[in-house]
Amino acid sequence: MLNVTFLGTAGSLPTPERNPSAILINREGEMMLFDCGEGTQRQMMRARTGMMRLNYIFLTHLHADHILGIPGLLETMAFQGRVEPITIVGPMHTERLVESFKAVCYFSRKFDVRVVELKPGDVLKMDGVQVEAIETRHSVPSLGYVLEEDRRLGRFNRDEAVSLGIPPGPLFGKLQHGQTIEVDGKTIQPQQVMGPSRPGRKIVYTGDTRPCKSVEVASLEADLLIHDCALANDMADWARETKHSTAGEAAEVARCADVRLLVLTHISSRYSEDTTLLLNEAKCIFERTVVAEDLMSLEVRLRDE
Repeated sequence: MLNVTFLGTAGSLPTPERNPSAILINREGEMMLFDCGEGTQRQMMRARTGMMRLNYIFLTHLHADHILGIPGLLETMAFQGRVEPITIVGPMHTERLVESFKAVCYFSRKFDVRVVELKPGDVLKMDGVQVEAIETRHSVPSLGYVLEEDRRLGRFNRDEAVSLGIPPGPLFGKLQHGQTIEVDGKTIQPQQVMGPSRPGRKIVYTGDTRPCKSVEVASLEADLLIHDCALANDMADWARETKHSTAGEAAEVARCADVRLLVLTHISSRYSEDTTLLLNEAKCIFERTVVAEDLMSLEVRLRDE
């Protein structure tokens, strides 16, 4: 199971329809939060995601609309009795940010808050998955993130195994897990009955950014690209000045990277109630596009191959 819940999809300002930026990924019960705008803990309650299994908060940059939910979220978890540590990951100055929260907030928490600062190309490895920091182009130091699962085992060829004289049962499992076996004096290697390894799932989250080659390359054949889409195409000049992307620019990145699905987020308050213009402009370039809404949830499925 790999589920993505859009807790906050607004641009710089919250609106009645949209909370500031926050995206929760739940992979087999392990939760990772990407950005943490104000009110994120309440959005988690509304979405019924839970929060006690949250282990990582990844920050794309330190603008207020992406970080102000951190003190409230930590305090809510403290009131709920959390004792396990949590790790906050982000670009340069993230440690200073966390220390400033500690200095001005009267926390009641009894768990450690660890900090990891990354630069483009750095990789954080977890069980069965890794998160890589990628270069983005915004008005302050910023990162995007690529969450990518380890490659999966190839398909098991049962007919071939039987033809080699392997009896159904535990020996099948050993071959499927890469172990060499012996049957009637014959040595059988896993590659004799296993197909080539298959890719895991891949999600890319840009945070706030101009369209850039680094994001396009990192997104190649991603299952899901979550891209900044602050403005419509008629405001391209303002997008360039503020270091954001238009709907058309985000769609062009998705088209060049041949992603399975593009989700537009960080929606300006101009379009908060009606995103039809953004969606239509993106779909003219890349049909497999949706606009994120608060509390929207997507399941990212494994590919068949």
